[in-house]
Parts: sequence; structure tokens; C-alpha cells
Amino acid sequence: MRTGGVPANKEEKQMILITGGAGYIGSHVVKEIAQAGYGVIILDNLSTGNHAAVEALHTLLSAAPGAGQVRLIVGDCGDESLVDRICQQHRIEAAVHLAAFSEVGESMQDAAKYFTNNTAQTIYLLNSLRRNQVQNLVFSSTAAVYGQPLHSPILEDHPLKPANVYGLSKMMIEAMLPRYRTNYGLNYISLRYFNAAGADSSGLIGEKHRQESHLIPLVILRAINKRSQFTIYGDDYDTPDGTCLRDYIHVSDLARAHLLALRALLAGTVAERVFNLGNGQPHSVREVIAAVENISGKSLEYSIGPRRPGDPSILLASAQRAKDELGWNPRFPHLQDIVDSAWKWHQSENW
Repeated sequence: MRTGGVPANKEEKQMILITGGAGYIGSHVVKEIAQAGYGVIILDNLSTGNHAAVEALHTLLSAAPGAGQVRLIVGDCGDESLVDRICQQHRIEAAVHLAAFSEVGESMQDAAKYFTNNTAQTIYLLNSLRRNQVQNLVFSSTAAVYGQPLHSPILEDHPLKPANVYGLSKMMIEAMLPRYRTNYGLNYISLRYFNAAGADSSGLIGEKHRQESHLIPLVILRAINKRSQFTIYGDDYDTPDGTCLRDYIHVSDLARAHLLALRALLAGTVAERVFNLGNGQPHSVREVIAAVENISGKSLEYSIGPRRPGDPSILLASAQRAKDELGWNPRFPHLQDIVDSAWKWHQSENW
């Protein structure tokens, strides 16, 4: 049984499987974990991930003393025979599972795609991990499992009532994990993200989607003339400026939380836990636009559209549990710092 103890050979790195490690959040998680000295196997089918992100990681980590090696294997996390081989050949100690589709609107139009890719593929992954006695899992979940908030800030014991298929596909996995713990001894931590944003301080890895839907990159792309228009969906919410309030968390702070969760599992100090990850500071759509205007020196034009179905007026996390139990604290809590890092990334045009 592999429990994450010290390797027999002092020079041998503990090996971590990271699914979806070539994606936006995944690449930052890989950097954080590899810099801490773990060896990393990225398993990514590159449907939304980028090979260029892995190349950038190699550049970053080559200059980091003591960093573990990173290797990309292209494939599906639900390919049980492939995961079996990876676990056996690389002596995997733990898995960080980030691979998923995450577009809310698309999930409502093509539910089968999300149940198949997010939920069913995870079942196959869990079965491979169980079969190969990999008993530590950090699971990438989402604040979308909560749905319309009943109170603010949201605590981890808030009822789970996802308003979209994406959130439902993640909630179904969260519902399975306690049974895998009871039946098979799986140790797990589920991390519920709020709004990930920003980019690594190097400017070498950052947020790039084939079809961009996230607010901060959309506004930045408008500022650098890579988009012809930008729309605010609803300006009549019960908020100070009428636009939605969201809890933005720097992607590097998010990545740090994954490392702390991984360490807690490997040390045996946590076996079954859920944590929110957010800054606990809400910012409106107009505040994001103002932050981009501040760094770009431009006044941005935009149009006002109707509200999108299911958009709550405010989403705000309480991450106190992660602070108390994992020792996690955001290093980049200010919106302008988050936007500045994203601006640097988009200006670099490395990919």
C-alpha cells in the first residue's frame, strides 16, 4: 500500500499524477507542486489544455533549484489501462484531479458531454487509483455546486443545489468520494473554487481558452483590441453599482492551496475534507473594468445586455476553514494585483 511516506531512496522524488495539468489552473498547480520537490506526471488530452503551457513549465522549473521533473502524457484520465500503467511505472503516491469541462452555458446545452467527461471519466479514474493503491486524492471542485446562495459569505455546509449541469457534474463526484473513503480507504480533499483569475508572476503561463468566457480576460482582450466589443449582462442587480459581485482568487493562490492539501493528505493529517477557496472580498463587474482601465490607461466602451439566467447577484466565499486547517492565506488578495498579473500575461503573447 502506497501511503505517501518517505521514498526508500532519498534521491527519489514522490510522484504525483495531475490530470488536466496542461490547462490554465492545472499548469499553475503543476508549477507549485513541482517547485516543492515532487515529481509530476501530467495526464491531459489537450482538448482544452495547451502543450505550450507544459513547455513554459519546463522553462520555469529548469531555473528552480530542487524542483521535480515534469512529464506530459497525452491521454484521457478515464482510460483505465493508461492510468494503470502510469501508476505502476511511476509509483504514483497521490493524484490531483483537475481535468474537466467547465463552461456553464455549454453544460446546459449538452448535458451528456459534461456527465460523460466530468463524472463518468472520474469514476474510471477513481477505480484505477483504487486498483493501484493510490489512496490520496485532491479533487478540483467548484463553487457552482452551491447554486443560488441562501446566505453570504458561503460556508462549506451551505446546501448543495447547483443551478447548472457543470455544477451538478461536480456535485455528483463529491457525493461519491465519501463512499470511496468508506469502502476503499481513499483519503481525499475537495477544493471548491470561486472565481480563479490572474497569471503566474513570470508571465510565462496564464489564462488562454479557445473560446474565452471569463470576465477579466474578456475585458483585457477588449483593452488590447483583440475583441471588438464587451457586454455587461445586467446592471440592475441589488448591488452598489448594479452589476454582479464575485469573489476573485489569484490562480497562484489557488495553486498554493493544492500543494497544502496534497501535503496534508500525504502527512496523514487530513483524510476526508471539503474547503472553499476564495478571497472573501467581492468585486463588481464595473470594478473589474475600472481595474483594467487603470492599468491600460484606456477608457473602455461596453454595452449593457439582459441578465443571464441563473446568475446570482453575489457569490462570496468563506475560506476560513482552509486558513485554519491548511494554513492557507492568499498572497495576492487585491483585485488590482490579480488584474495586473493577467495584463502582464496577455501582453506577453508567449503562446
